[in-house]
Amino acid sequence: MGDSQSPRKREDLSSLLRFTSDFFGKSGALSTLGDFEFRPEQYEMAMAVARALDEERPLVVEAGTGVGKSLAYLAPAVRMALEEGRKAIISTHTINLQEQLILKDIPLLKSVFKKPFRAVLLKGRSNYLCPRRLSIAMSSGPELFTHSEMEELEQIWKWAETTKDGTLSDLNFTPSPRVWSQVCSESHACTPKTCASSGVCFYQEVKKKVSDAHVLVVNHTLFFTLLNAQSEFQESGDGFLFARDFLIFDEAHTLEQVAARQLGFSLSQTGLKFDLHRLYNPRNKKGLFQLLGDADGRRLTMGLLDAVDEFFDRVEGRCRWGEQGREFRVRDVELVEDTLGGGLIEVSRRARAIADLAKETMKAELTELARRLNDCRAGLATFLDQSDEGLVYWVEKSERESLSLNAAPIDVAELLRPVFFQRQRACIFTSATLGVGDRDLGYFRRRVGAEEVEAVRIGSPFDYARQMEIHVVKGIPDPKERGYEAALAKWIRHFASKSGGRAFVLFTSYKLLQKLAAELEEFFQEKKIRLLVQGTGTPRRQLVEEFKEDETSVLFGTDSFWTGVDVPGKALSNVIITRLPFAVPDHPLIQARLEWIEEHGGNSFMDYSLPEAVLKLRQGVGRLIRSSQDSGMVVILDNRIVTKRYGKTFLDALPEAPVEIVE
Repeated sequence: MGDSQSPRKREDLSSLLRFTSDFFGKSGALSTLGDFEFRPEQYEMAMAVARALDEERPLVVEAGTGVGKSLAYLAPAVRMALEEGRKAIISTHTINLQEQLILKDIPLLKSVFKKPFRAVLLKGRSNYLCPRRLSIAMSSGPELFTHSEMEELEQIWKWAETTKDGTLSDLNFTPSPRVWSQVCSESHACTPKTCASSGVCFYQEVKKKVSDAHVLVVNHTLFFTLLNAQSEFQESGDGFLFARDFLIFDEAHTLEQVAARQLGFSLSQTGLKFDLHRLYNPRNKKGLFQLLGDADGRRLTMGLLDAVDEFFDRVEGRCRWGEQGREFRVRDVELVEDTLGGGLIEVSRRARAIADLAKETMKAELTELARRLNDCRAGLATFLDQSDEGLVYWVEKSERESLSLNAAPIDVAELLRPVFFQRQRACIFTSATLGVGDRDLGYFRRRVGAEEVEAVRIGSPFDYARQMEIHVVKGIPDPKERGYEAALAKWIRHFASKSGGRAFVLFTSYKLLQKLAAELEEFFQEKKIRLLVQGTGTPRRQLVEEFKEDETSVLFGTDSFWTGVDVPGKALSNVIITRLPFAVPDHPLIQARLEWIEEHGGNSFMDYSLPEAVLKLRQGVGRLIRSSQDSGMVVILDNRIVTKRYGKTFLDALPEAPVEIVE
């Protein structure tokens, strides 16, 4: 492992490496841009990516904020896609980065690339409207939909005549899930064959664009969904989603969490009833069985709906909810008796039987719902029998008190290793935060099964010693001691006043956020500082935009504001960390991981809890400096960073900036 490989003479470089070296050089194609600034760190990363692509092997790269990593991987990836007729898959975690790639980085690259190339953003299939399904829904009318639902359908019909991409995000209102589920693209009903004669089908159109694209941008969740259904795109060849494709995971620090969720399963009470209501809803007497006049189907569905509620009532009765009352880990086989399996089989069979007699338009819908009910039955059996010992099982309660049965792999490394790291295939894993003070990025590589993969760690070009100050308040009580919350309010007032607002205050507890927001509201009003608070009904993106526009505001945020938020300029000059971000080990998946580490001879705190908290702290601190012109302070209101032995691990992982210890 190393930070980089020794340079070779230019004549010894491959075509891809020569191109990359020239492109990012001081007088290369990139230098023709008006605001070009040669960055050695960007050049180093681009060459490392080009070398891995050229040699058809995986690579792990941490590239600090300001490196320009998007262009560093995009340019060699596009060149390889063009020269070899292959497809580059770019997967991100956040919508923000997807939009940056599609709206900023890729157009910029097109402006300086000699050859034209095509890039497509692909969303999950259910985001796209299928006009054929919309026509069927409109013709079904009152037999399938209520009056208010018909009004929604008419609104969607009008929108369909003008929309360019036909995706849910382009719709100017939020339709009910039931209505959208009847008109969105689904694999059983929206196919090239069925939609060819119905005019423009948005999903089929984007599929054609995907087929012709050199670059495909997706998110991590969609990537794993497509990976499990390769047949939709891949006809032959050894690739991830397409024949001979290659893969770049940006925001790779989220890979383990997304993979665990996507490689497991979830069966929710709400989701199961939603599918059954598509067959028949006794309350409004709508559904496919009603439309087709099937009395037996209606009777069986009503019986199963009652059984679903009774089953989940019994499940809840067996759960001993923790302090938060949201998750209960299931350790014993057969938490409750399986009283749903028989009914699921009966309704599924009835749907298939009626499908054989129905018109083609209804046949696909009934067949798909029958398949889903069979999948539910199989998932239910796996959950109750705990037949896969590599999974952790738990019951989860939503904010609306609906229950779900969940399972996820404890060790995703065993599942990811053969997919990404045991074959000679090019795949790049990059993020600004992969390391926890380990120069070889060993923690990240172990978590995802990349132990034998080359790791490159590239620092930020920013001058943190000049741009950032770190204030550690030693005089504040330990977070577990009495007086901590009162002292927290005092120090937030102090440092927010010092920066004149312009601050993110990052919490690890939403309950504490709410309490402090209420307590400090009057103070901020007196100071004429606008207080923006997560969880008050304003969407996250709008909160960030309002924060940017009002350069004296303070934003209180929890988990989602620690990462993926980009506020360059004067609006943000202070990031206040209220507590070191140790994950509370109350979630069953975290509990199972900690137990697994101990059972295999490790130390769960040092091997998991501490590194995860270090990564989260680095991400929170990383909100502050987003450009070479930014400056400001980071404030840490948790004395454990200087009073506990492990605190040095946190300090060592922070940018090299001056640190003031406040007594």
